[in-house]
Amino acid sequence: MSEHHDPSNVTNPEHAEHHIVTPMTYTIIFGTLLTFTGITVGAAFIDLGIFNPIIALAIASIKAVIVILFFMHVFYQSNLVKMTVSAGFFTFLVLITMTLTDYISRAWGLW
Repeated sequence: MSEHHDPSNVTNPEHAEHHIVTPMTYTIIFGTLLTFTGITVGAAFIDLGIFNPIIALAIASIKAVIVILFFMHVFYQSNLVKMTVSAGFFTFLVLITMTLTDYISRAWGLW
């Protein structure tokens, strides 16, 4: 068995160096999530017509990205992990877009 150095840690990715996140980073992220929650509540009191669910889902998607990046530590992972998570999130956005397209295209109350 040949021992060789694997600088990119491809053969044993579970032994990768762990990134330590400081409490200040978590505090900033917590404040950001609270701010976006406040924006969500504020947007709920504004009548935007058909754009209310679109705005609410956009804010929720931003909060989901923040949670995915920092609480799930994807921000500090390899490019392969980032690409995999991005593909899943892109699929989610496509499904939400198709759902909203169907919702907006209906002639509510005109039948």
